[in-house]
Amino acid sequence: MTNRQVIVAELPQGSLTTDHFALQDAPMPEPADGEVLLRTILMSIDAANRSWMQGATYRDAVKAGDVMATYSICEVMVSNSDRLAVGDIVAAESVWADYVTRPARKVQKLPKVDHLSNLISVFGIAGKTAFHGLISVGKPMAGETVVVSAAAGSVGGYVGQIAKALGCRVVGIAGGAEKCEWVVKHLGFDACVDYREKGLFKALRAECPNGIDVYFDNVGGTVLETTLALMNEKGRIACCGAISQYDSANPTGPRNLPGALVVKRLRMEGFIVMDFAHEDNKAIRALQTWVASGQIKVTEDIVEGLENAPAALIGLLAGDNKGKRMVRVGPDNL
Repeated sequence: MTNRQVIVAELPQGSLTTDHFALQDAPMPEPADGEVLLRTILMSIDAANRSWMQGATYRDAVKAGDVMATYSICEVMVSNSDRLAVGDIVAAESVWADYVTRPARKVQKLPKVDHLSNLISVFGIAGKTAFHGLISVGKPMAGETVVVSAAAGSVGGYVGQIAKALGCRVVGIAGGAEKCEWVVKHLGFDACVDYREKGLFKALRAECPNGIDVYFDNVGGTVLETTLALMNEKGRIACCGAISQYDSANPTGPRNLPGALVVKRLRMEGFIVMDFAHEDNKAIRALQTWVASGQIKVTEDIVEGLENAPAALIGLLAGDNKGKRMVRVGPDNL
C-alpha cells in the first residue's frame, strides 16, 4: 500500500502555478513507539502556505522537495501510545498526504461534532484567528467602526460577524461587486467596498463617515496604506496576513509608515493564532454561542481530493473562495 503526497517540486519566483507541485507515491509510514498513524480527512488551505515558500516565518521554510505543510483533521489508524486510541479524531500539524505519522503528544484529540469541517472553520483556525485577533488585538467597543479586508475570506467573514455581534459598525473590503453584495446580504456587514474599483479611499471614507477605529488587515499593500489614512486617533490595527504580497515578485508596503502611527498614535500589532492558545476555550465558547443564536453564519469552501490541493491554494490566492477553504482527502462520515 502506498501513500500519496503532494510535494513542492520547485519554489516559485513569482506567481504560484500547479507546475510548482507534484503528486507522488511514497511508502506507507509506520509509527514508532509513542507515535500514531493518521489518515487525513480534511486539510486547511491558507494563504500562509504560500508565505512559507518564501522563507522562514514563525515556522521553518518549505523547501523544494518537501511535502507541503498544512493543518489537518485526521483519524487515528494505528496507535503506539496510551494517549490515543484507534478511531480517535485529532487535529495535527501535518502535510499534504493521505497518511502521516506524528508523536501522540503533538496531536490534539477533538470533540465530537455534527460536522468535522466546523473544527477547521468556525471552531478551528479561521474562527479562532478571527476571535483572538479582533478581541485581543483590535479591542473593539460597541459603537465603533471596524473595517475588515478580505471580508469574504476564511477569517475576514468571521471577524465582521463577531464585530457586528459586539455592536460595531462593520465595513468590509473585498474584490468584485458580487462578493461585496454577498458580504452584506449573507454575512450581515453594514457595507462592503470593492478594492478592484477606482477610488478606494473615497469609497471607504463614504462608508466610514466617523473614521475607522479598528482595522483587521488580511492583505497588506495598498489597501493597508489607504486604510491608515482613515484611522481615528488611538485606532488599533490587527495585522493577520498580507495576501496581496505572498504571490508577488515585487511586493509593496504602505508608504505612510511610521508617520501615520505617530501622528494618530495608532497601535499596529501582528499576531498568529497560536499566540492566544491559552484562551482557545474562551474563544470557542463565544463562537458556539454566536453560531447557536444565528449571529454567526458558518461559511465553508470544501474542495474534493488531495490532487486538487495545489489548485485550491492558487485559487485562494486569487480570491476565488467564499469562507474557509479546505480540501477533503478522506470520508468524514465517522
